[in-house]
Amino acid sequence: MRILYIHNDYAKPSGEEYASGELIQLLREHGHEVEKYSRSSAKIADSTLGKIKSFFAGIWNPFEAKRLQTYLRCFNPDVAIVQNLYPLLSPSIFKPLKNNHVLVVMRCPNYRLFCPGGLCLDNDGHICEKCFGRGKEWWCVRKNCEKSLFKSVGYAARNATARKSRAILDGVDMFIVQSAFQKEKFMTQGIPGKNIGILPGIAPVITEYKEEVPIGNWFTFVGRVSEEKGIYEFIEVAKQLPHLTFKVAGNLDRNFEKPVDMPRNVEFVGFLKGRELDNLYRKSRAIVVPSKWYEGFPNVIVRGMLLKRPVITTNIGAMQSIIDNGVNGITIPPGDVEALKKAIEELSKDDNKSIEYGLKGYEKARTLYSREQIYLSLQSIINQAVKIRQ
Repeated sequence: MRILYIHNDYAKPSGEEYASGELIQLLREHGHEVEKYSRSSAKIADSTLGKIKSFFAGIWNPFEAKRLQTYLRCFNPDVAIVQNLYPLLSPSIFKPLKNNHVLVVMRCPNYRLFCPGGLCLDNDGHICEKCFGRGKEWWCVRKNCEKSLFKSVGYAARNATARKSRAILDGVDMFIVQSAFQKEKFMTQGIPGKNIGILPGIAPVITEYKEEVPIGNWFTFVGRVSEEKGIYEFIEVAKQLPHLTFKVAGNLDRNFEKPVDMPRNVEFVGFLKGRELDNLYRKSRAIVVPSKWYEGFPNVIVRGMLLKRPVITTNIGAMQSIIDNGVNGITIPPGDVEALKKAIEELSKDDNKSIEYGLKGYEKARTLYSREQIYLSLQSIINQAVKIRQ
């Protein structure tokens, strides 16, 4: 099968780039011919002209549609897997795909179809679904969810255009979400269940070690270092537990500001991948993912499970379907510093529980999120899309 993977890369590497790369590699491993069609936001991230360009391109980019049409003459795929459209691709790309009779599957790692910002968080960092529903995307502007009226207006405008044109809804044969929770949210917005397939995140390829480290020393935050990921709660707990060590791995969000009273027991190690990241996980007592938004499917959690580390995360969105509280980790309410502190203290004092949670997490990840299982699920979703098209 010839497959075209379409994705607008973010300015800095993120979980979405990792996931798209892994899926492309997985499809190639099974004999499919896969090409990636992409644009990068890195080229426009730091210039005023670039931001203006992204404002209009995100709403509708006819030049990108024309460019894709030319590309399809050279590589005519059977299937297109579309991921992130913004800010350079836009919904305009669905027209050439439709004109060339390409089966289209859209992978949705967030809620951007209905929430302009994609995270279902308002300006104050609280869960918000005000934009869910026909014609409600302008709540993004009223609440200034992006903390920039320029961005909030641009995000709301592109969602309104996509909704009114129906370019996405009419251009996609099958939507891919990452959890039953996310599927339910999509169905409440009018997308039929038969057009939604569930594909959890693919298990990462981890480093093989001859010797295992049964218990690590520190508590590790992994992911984009930003407010919605719960970084400030993580730092606050570190202040209250000065006898423990805390590490932070990931790119700093441009809006992140280190507290002036940053505790000495917190170390920022930067963006890591591969063996370096696995070594950090192995030496951790637990992986902490205190995210305050629904998430799509945090690969950082699955990596921790495969490396037999217990996970502390929040009890919302996708996280609650991955971590079973008291079985392979601990779940807490989002934004609850006291609950996070209690969970970290509990695992710091109980070696047996830490080991038990890690082992049970490993078994779940190996069973449900293996590369082979993910491939079979993806193949089933594509087959379902073919039936719908017929």
